[in-house]
Amino acid sequence: MIIVNLDVMMARRKMSSGELAEKIGITQANLSVLKTGKAKAVRFSTLEQICRVLDCQPGDILEFREDKNE
Repeated sequence: MIIVNLDVMMARRKMSSGELAEKIGITQANLSVLKTGKAKAVRFSTLEQICRVLDCQPGDILEFREDKNE
């Protein structure tokens, strides 16, 4: 399973959801879907903008963990 650590990076950068959403050009609702891990996909362009604004790497935001239930 893929774990989204977006709120961790946002906290490290002291950035609110509203501020990040505005800077990357998506709605707060769509950012919330990403943050909660409920998104089925993420565009590379969106991921690139997030990394640019938060000054991080994709691996800082996305993490793979074995799903022991499968």
